[in-house]
Amino acid sequence: MTQNLSWDLYRTFLAVLTEGSLSGAARALGITQPTAGRHIAALEAALGQTLFTRSQTGLLATDAAQSLRPHAQAMQHTATAFERAAATHGDGVNGVVRISASEVVGVEVLPPILSALRRAYPQLTLELVPTNRIQDLLHREVDIAVRMAPPQQEALIARRVGSVDVGLHARDDYLARYGAPSTLVDLVHHTVIGFDRMTPFLRDATRRYPDWARERFAFRADSDLAQLAMLRAGYGIGACQVPLARRDARLVRLLPGAFRFKLQAWVTMHEDLRSSPRCKATFDALVAGLSAYMAE
Repeated sequence: MTQNLSWDLYRTFLAVLTEGSLSGAARALGITQPTAGRHIAALEAALGQTLFTRSQTGLLATDAAQSLRPHAQAMQHTATAFERAAATHGDGVNGVVRISASEVVGVEVLPPILSALRRAYPQLTLELVPTNRIQDLLHREVDIAVRMAPPQQEALIARRVGSVDVGLHARDDYLARYGAPSTLVDLVHHTVIGFDRMTPFLRDATRRYPDWARERFAFRADSDLAQLAMLRAGYGIGACQVPLARRDARLVRLLPGAFRFKLQAWVTMHEDLRSSPRCKATFDALVAGLSAYMAE
C-alpha cells in the first residue's frame, strides 16, 4: 500500500534524481549508500515501476521517474515549509523565513537590509536563495520573493517597491587604456561583457539596443555576479544597476542618454502568510530597504 510509504523514500528518490547516483544522494542526505539503495528498491517495489537504470555514468532516470519528479518536489517544498512553520514558537517575531532574490540583489543589496532585520529581531533565522530562477511561492519553495517583474500568480501579496536604472559602465583604468565609446555603434571596438543564453527580457533589450548583442560580447555569463565581477576587474564594458555601480568609485557610467532601461522590483509572499509575525516583519523590512535602494 503506497499510502504508507515513508517520506524518507521520496526524499532519497529526489536526491538520486538530482545527484545522478546513489553515492551522491547518500552524501547529500547524510546517509549510507546501502541505505539509499534500499530506499530506491523499496519505492520501486511499492510502485511497481523501475525508476532508475544503471549506466557507466551513474543512474539514469526512467520516464516513470521523470513523471514523478514534480510531485516529489512538491512534497519536499511542503515538508520544508512545515519545518519552517514548526520552528516558530510564541507570538513574537521568531522562527525561520526563507527568501529568494536574484543573484546580484541577494548578494549585493540584501545583506545590510537583512542584518538590520536580524538586529531588530534576534530570534529570527533567515534563509536566502540567491537565484535568477523564479521560486514558486504557491508551492512554498520560499516564503518571500524579491522579483524584478510583476508577479503573475494569484493568491500572492505583492508590493511594488520602485524601479532601478540599468546602464552601461566600465572601470576607470579600462577607459584610460581604450577610451570611452561616443555612441552605441562604437561598442564594436570595445570589450563588452554580457549574457550567454537569451531570455524574454534580454530579447526585448537587444531589440531596443541591437548594438548590445550576444555575438559582440567578449565575455559571456548568465550569472549577474560573474558579469559584475568582470566589470569590477576592468575587463570591459557591461550593464549594471546604477545605484550599485555608484557604490564603486572606479565604475564610470557610459552613454546614459543612449542606453538605459528600468527594472521594476516587487516583494511578494503567499497571502496565507499575512498573519505570520515573522513573515510580516521580514516583508516590511524588505519593502523599506529596497525602496531606499531604488531611490539612491
